[in-house]
Amino acid sequence: MTQTDATAAAPSAQGPVLVTGGTGKTGRRVVARLRELGVETRAASRSGETPFDWADPTTWQAALDGVTAVYITPLDASPSPTPAFVEQAVASGVLLSARGVDVPGYFGAAHEVGGPHGEGERAVRASGVTWTILRPGWFSQNFSEGVFLDGVRDGELALPTGDGRAAFIDADDIADVAVAALTEDGHAGQEYGLSGPRALGIADVLDEIAKETGKRAAYVPVETAVFRAGLVAQGFTDEEAGLWTDALIPITTSREAPVLDGVRRALGREPRDFADFVREAAARGVWG
Repeated sequence: MTQTDATAAAPSAQGPVLVTGGTGKTGRRVVARLRELGVETRAASRSGETPFDWADPTTWQAALDGVTAVYITPLDASPSPTPAFVEQAVASGVLLSARGVDVPGYFGAAHEVGGPHGEGERAVRASGVTWTILRPGWFSQNFSEGVFLDGVRDGELALPTGDGRAAFIDADDIADVAVAALTEDGHAGQEYGLSGPRALGIADVLDEIAKETGKRAAYVPVETAVFRAGLVAQGFTDEEAGLWTDALIPITTSREAPVLDGVRRALGREPRDFADFVREAAARGVWG
């Protein structure tokens, strides 16, 4: 799914960096890169080495004690807990937000502009901390370690996305941008829209995976109501099923198709191509 991330850290920071969501898709990559650079890093999550739970504010202060910068992977909930967290936070931070938070109707007519991610962005900007905001779209890794993996492995991926396309972003690129913002000058006050270098439909994605693995999964377009009912049948609540269904709207409408320049601006290089992601994931045996 798309995620909201924000990371900000002063290159001269003397204390440790806190990474919320430290075991997640982007968080664990940020932790690994920071530690490779010799930066003292706290990987915070409900199950991680530093206990942290967005739903339990009593866990926040201990995680923040002595920290000088934070990578914020916020909870996608309304109301957002990010504003209350930022009030306790440190001098700098990088926020992981989401693509399209400033676009009316991006996630469908039922959603306010920005939603919880917009609340988080406003709080970070108003906090007085040195901030950087990352706005990635749908991750490539959703096909290798996320919501689409089982369908790819089982040979059939049924989604209500029609012929829509998205410029899927590699989580490694997101982590590289976050770490640059946390450890280098020149990123304070920047908003980076992050995407891959080309747009693909779901059928195109499955073709790319089949070329590398020799195993072809079929893309089965389904109606939105059918998809949502299927999620409920799998045990999702109606609200959860609605959120997942609406999260796919930017793919269905191809709003995720335009290529953004955030990776190039932040890192001085092009984003990784989806084919590169597929080769690396296939080499690890992700799809069997």
